[in-house]
Amino acid sequence: MADFTQYTPLMWFSKKRIYLDYASAPPVLSEAIRRMREVESLVGNPGAIHAEGVTAKKCLDDSRKRIAELLGCKAREIVFTSGLTEANNLAILGFARELSTRLNLVEQGSTLCSLKGTHWIVSSIEHDSVLECFAEIERMGGSVSHVEPDERGLILPESVLVALRLETVFVSVGWANNEIGIVQPLAKIVRTLRDFEEKQGRPVVFHTDAGQAPLYLPTLINSLGVDLLSLGGNKLYGPHGIGALYLSSRVALAPVVVGGKQERGLRAGTESAALAAGFAAAFEVVAKERRSETERLQKLRDDLAREIVARIPGTIVNGALDHALPHMLNVSIPDISSEYVTLALDSAGIAVSTKSACREGEERMSHVVLALGDAKNAAPSVALAKEERASNTIRFSLGRETTMANVRNVASVLCEVIKRT
Repeated sequence: MADFTQYTPLMWFSKKRIYLDYASAPPVLSEAIRRMREVESLVGNPGAIHAEGVTAKKCLDDSRKRIAELLGCKAREIVFTSGLTEANNLAILGFARELSTRLNLVEQGSTLCSLKGTHWIVSSIEHDSVLECFAEIERMGGSVSHVEPDERGLILPESVLVALRLETVFVSVGWANNEIGIVQPLAKIVRTLRDFEEKQGRPVVFHTDAGQAPLYLPTLINSLGVDLLSLGGNKLYGPHGIGALYLSSRVALAPVVVGGKQERGLRAGTESAALAAGFAAAFEVVAKERRSETERLQKLRDDLAREIVARIPGTIVNGALDHALPHMLNVSIPDISSEYVTLALDSAGIAVSTKSACREGEERMSHVVLALGDAKNAAPSVALAKEERASNTIRFSLGRETTMANVRNVASVLCEVIKRT
């Protein structure tokens, strides 16, 4: 049996190691841990009617209300899930199931769960938890269009407009990309959809995978205008195993997890009052620190980018940093094995990743960076074809414990590692 006693909760952030993979899994805040411990003492099921159950339900509802306040929405518009992946599945496949049921009632003799005649739009650089849902949409008979980003990594409203059809029912564009950090112009995309709706006289639902965006961007639903917004507690310095979906009153969903009537019948399974409490506590802390952390991390990120580009010839920064979240830097370096470099940095006490943690160790190329196309450095003689660019990626994601000394150390060690390759 493996012995894990050598590891401590603060091992990642000891003086011996530098953790720059916050985009994969930031640590759980002490405020969240403390709140979870308080609620863990409760023994009641939130669905029970005895005193213990009522107390647990009050704690769950309090967490729901606190998260809703941070989003500027109503508490009843928040549905708890097991995480960001399930929230994305509930938003996309839940809408698909509800829509297919309505279509079957109207079209007699149609195949159960058929989406024939419907059109769906998704950006090509989404997380797999979104893209796999749209692959399922296609298996159900729906037609799916994938919108490509420009060279900066932006999904432009006009690109979405071109993809729209009379039969379009649903559009999904992530708020900030999980590999390159590019923040998408959601409000402008939504305005484009609403103009289209007004002309066509029927709604088009808009969903966004919010991911880490709430760490550094205001999250008021009214300013975004979205119908569905997915959140994950673990992306916001909260606990793993808890997520949430904002669900507009103008959208109807069918459950994708069945077996109970929890969460207004949209998500079966006993809710965890403790995880919800930890999620709400962490969200409140990061919302308060949003402005100061944005300024601090952007400076550190930009310094790291300048150091790497200046000291390693041919380095390409993937995505326009002036459109990116302040903590994320994704680079492509010629003539390297990104897996080897990542492991070499790990041996030197530095944790980074090659791409999304969900794809780490799988396919060699990043589908996100591949979509950006070929890249040329400031020096005309240096260029990377899109396949090499997408294969040679290193992602640095900074966080609350990152210091200037960390950044300088990482740049120096990376240069030494590259020299040895």
